[in-house]
Amino acid sequence: MSGEKRRSLPDWMRSRLSDAQRFVAFCVVAGLLCGLAAVAFHLAIHHLFEWLWHEAESRDPKEFVIILLAAPTLAGLLVGIGVRFFAPEAAGSGIPQTKAAYYNKGGKISFRSGLWRFLLGSLYVGFGNSLGREGPTVHICTAITSRIGRWGFRDPARVQSMAPVGMAAGIAAAFNAPLSALTFVFEELLDNFSMKALGGMVVAVVTAAAVSRTLLGEDPVLSAHVAVSYKTSAWMLVALPLGLAAGLIGHGFVRSTLGMRKWFMSRRFLPSWFRPATGGLACGVLGLTAWFLTREMGDARNSVFSIGYDSLEAAFENKLTVQILAVLLGMKFLAVVLNYASGGSGGLFSPTLFLGGMLGGIVGAGLANLHHLGEWIPMFPTDQKVIGGCVLLGMGAMFAAVIRCPFTSLIIIFEMTGNYSLILPLMAGNMLAWQIAKKLQPVTIYNALLMQDGVTLRRLPAYRGAQDYRKLPVQSIMSHDVFALSKEETLASALKRIKASNKRFHAYPVTLESGELAGVITRHELSDHPGDTPMSKLLEGQQLLTVTADTSIRDAANRMIARDFQQVPVVSAADPKKLLGWLTLNDIARQQNAVEG
Repeated sequence: MSGEKRRSLPDWMRSRLSDAQRFVAFCVVAGLLCGLAAVAFHLAIHHLFEWLWHEAESRDPKEFVIILLAAPTLAGLLVGIGVRFFAPEAAGSGIPQTKAAYYNKGGKISFRSGLWRFLLGSLYVGFGNSLGREGPTVHICTAITSRIGRWGFRDPARVQSMAPVGMAAGIAAAFNAPLSALTFVFEELLDNFSMKALGGMVVAVVTAAAVSRTLLGEDPVLSAHVAVSYKTSAWMLVALPLGLAAGLIGHGFVRSTLGMRKWFMSRRFLPSWFRPATGGLACGVLGLTAWFLTREMGDARNSVFSIGYDSLEAAFENKLTVQILAVLLGMKFLAVVLNYASGGSGGLFSPTLFLGGMLGGIVGAGLANLHHLGEWIPMFPTDQKVIGGCVLLGMGAMFAAVIRCPFTSLIIIFEMTGNYSLILPLMAGNMLAWQIAKKLQPVTIYNALLMQDGVTLRRLPAYRGAQDYRKLPVQSIMSHDVFALSKEETLASALKRIKASNKRFHAYPVTLESGELAGVITRHELSDHPGDTPMSKLLEGQQLLTVTADTSIRDAANRMIARDFQQVPVVSAADPKKLLGWLTLNDIARQQNAVEG
């Protein structure tokens, strides 16, 4: 890896331990180090934000506003500079980067990138920006286990196997949720159940969770009425409309994040290193707006700023009015979208749970206002504790809709809160939200983020079954790195460049000097004409077939077969002359073979 000197385990240590024994031993070490890193990251963000808020709160109102506008903006600027010039992989949540490294780089993530992620993530979220710590914790821990794997093993498969170990340990320590850590890795990264993978992950998860509980305490992340028990009642049917609402709002959140991120990436006048600062400023404005709108109605201290678990606690305890819940839902939604889309360093787990909790609180408050119906309708709620239950249901449903790991969404609420009595309505609401979101957006948010960054998904086993993969956009399997010929050159010049670059393909896109697509020419056509023939002559009268990046694989395949084309250029829907990539029938066949295999 860049900037790292290759070191490996001494031979005498290899001879004393078998491969399996070394793997278990390294998983224990990985769990210990990941637990310590996760706790340090948690404390860094917590204490940094507490210090910031205390400093702002102790000043006069004008300075209070200035501090809470300047801090997230400055953090965004520092993150932008760090990402642009030192650590490009430190932007976003870290989970897409972990997936890309696992499948495209053999699980190798540089330890240096983990250090940068720790520093930039602590600054960005600790200075008030509205993202979470769990995704970055995964990236940090996977960088640690990747370094251990490269030191301890020569077998590339063993090195790669350390990535899911780091991911599981990171989630377990960050959420104090060991079972959820295991299910999340299988649902998001591995996409299949393997006893071989499970063994090492369990060892690391147990160790990391033990470290976290020793240093941070045994209590769940959210003390969500742990002692309250909810008996199965008719009011729990509210999980169905709540699941519907979460599915629609979660889909809107994903589309807003992807759309806004695409907008930021296309703004050439806005330097990439400056974009996170604009998101930080927007977060400051939205956070202060929420504070001014809600301070007369209750304590919404740091709800939009930073992680915001304090507000979830308040929602559980019925301390927030419907007006406060609605303001926090709307402002947090916008702040997270702008923070993430502009290139900030932070995750989506905590914000997703926050949004779901606020949505559930609103629904629960409305339901609690009808408590007088309990006198006529059997098993209808007659007390206010229903609000806390709805907060839990909303958290689970929103997590299922946005993160799209249905089993993890069930288990994580139980582990985070220590409350199991809502498991039945939680299952119903989560599955409904997940199905709605999946129907509206077949590509999950982490895979969609990779696609926006030009990372091919052909090697990710994220889609099983012909029906699912055929609905994917061609952007998920096309080649982004395209070797194009120039319309202004001769055939001899083109063949010379092809030979020098060792780019021997069946056909090539042809572009103008401006980069606009001019046509497609086959290698057979290049060889069958005199070398001094201008490229432009062979393109005269050509009927060009193109597809856009969001065309489904099924539709693209049908068009190519109907015209007997082996390959097509992929162009922008907004500009049919802008070449984005290259799609071949071999790409489609490889995807089909991967699915059927």
